[in-house]
Amino acid sequence: MSNIGIRVENLSKLFHIGKKQEEYKTLRDTITDAFVAPFRRAGKLLRGQATGASELEETMWALKDVTFEVKEGETIGVIGRNGAGKSTLLKILSRITEPTKGYAEIYGRVGSLLEVGTGFHSELTGRENIYSNGAILGMKRSEIDRKFDEMVAFAEVEKFIDTPVKHYSTGMYLRLAFAVAAHLEPEILIVDEVLAVGDARFQKKCLNKMEEVGQEGRIVLFVSHSMPAITRLCKRAILLDEGRLLHDGICHKIASLYLNSGHGSSSIREWPDLTKAPGDDVARLRSVRIKTRDGQTADTVDIRHSVGLEMEYELFEGGHILLPNFNIYNDDGIRLFTTMDQDPAWRRRPRPAGRYISTAWIPGNLLAEGMLFVEPAMMTTEPFIPHFIVRDAIGFQIVDNHDGDSARGDWTGDMGGVVRPLLSWATQFNPSVQKMEKIIKGL
Repeated sequence: MSNIGIRVENLSKLFHIGKKQEEYKTLRDTITDAFVAPFRRAGKLLRGQATGASELEETMWALKDVTFEVKEGETIGVIGRNGAGKSTLLKILSRITEPTKGYAEIYGRVGSLLEVGTGFHSELTGRENIYSNGAILGMKRSEIDRKFDEMVAFAEVEKFIDTPVKHYSTGMYLRLAFAVAAHLEPEILIVDEVLAVGDARFQKKCLNKMEEVGQEGRIVLFVSHSMPAITRLCKRAILLDEGRLLHDGICHKIASLYLNSGHGSSSIREWPDLTKAPGDDVARLRSVRIKTRDGQTADTVDIRHSVGLEMEYELFEGGHILLPNFNIYNDDGIRLFTTMDQDPAWRRRPRPAGRYISTAWIPGNLLAEGMLFVEPAMMTTEPFIPHFIVRDAIGFQIVDNHDGDSARGDWTGDMGGVVRPLLSWATQFNPSVQKMEKIIKGL
């Protein structure tokens, strides 16, 4: 292995559910416990009590036999639903918690951002926290000095840099924490879903910075539920489920497996229990689907064919003018377009209570190939009230063909772009040019 890298071998972490967490101990408490521990064990043995965990105590493997390697210069996405073990894995790699079994070898200086302000002391100022974090990473003061202005500018906290961070807003805390983690030149950068706390502009700024870190040959481990962010930033991804590593490979393929295997969003997503469905007392989302013209759900669509975006929803309270809509994003997180309900039967008309199905059709030969993500949303307009919005609720893949009758024609290479319309072309030919060339050659 090179000078920078990660090697994880049969990594496992067992948690005791409901077990009382140990309180913070002083040095005196630790010494006292060490002195009396043998007497406590002897007492338990005399009473016939086991020294291990209670048989009635429930346990859970947050990680189970996870094995993989990360080489210098790799940017890895860590994908999985809530409770899959993603954050536990990153905490072990960040030396915050220890594994129950197996091991993780880390070669390189690690910078982590797992929670807002991880490693910050609330009583210290922003300036003091920057220097203390740099010292923890083993950096010299001169190195921190060189990066200081860049970090403060990135975090946009110039006016508050000498204010204790306990007075920072969540956004300020987050911006400074990320700036410290990314700019103090860690050889391995570990970032959890914490970026979801920031606004869209800051998220884009962070993604750009992580992309820059990866291009410099360092390692980035990135956990996110946003597939556009994962597929934009990472070339490789690992998929965790119930603590086990299911897949490890090319990022867009792993993202597709995640979306279409029931471990996350897919071409169909349903909420059978309305009490847990997105929405409020006025309207709730029942399901959202990707449909073809023959009424089938599909996670892969030919670029030449139209595709339907369908949402089924329940209106509990009549008399509202509803505006169903969809936002479509590509795998770079770019919003391609928003489509609003234009059905003349219900436009500007109050709707009675009941169940509705609204479908928007995207024509064929419009969208470029690649992974697309659908965000269903619902609002009322008079007055304006948002009822639900579900980011990356479902995803589907547009696949271009090589039959020559799509926008690519006979071109077999990469085309790029966010749309790929099949436009009408016309070419005029003037034979007089050929005649002129013959005259020139004859001279």
